[in-house]
Amino acid sequence: MCLAVPAKIKSIEGAYGDVLYLGVVQRVNIELIESPRIGDYILVHAGFAIEKIDKDGYVELQRIMSYLLEECDGYE
Repeated sequence: MCLAVPAKIKSIEGAYGDVLYLGVVQRVNIELIESPRIGDYILVHAGFAIEKIDKDGYVELQRIMSYLLEECDGYE
């Protein structure tokens, strides 16, 4: 199963951007999306930004991911 996670671009340096996801900053490749800008909301899969999303979609996906992480806490 593949999973893309929502993130927000915080900085850009060449082909890479530092993105914020659930309080964690991670460096990802942003070459696959058109005209990436600081502040854009994106989906990230396997270290690559694969799609821009709107703020409402970002907020909803963050809510869902937070819920799933809470529900899976302690799962063995």
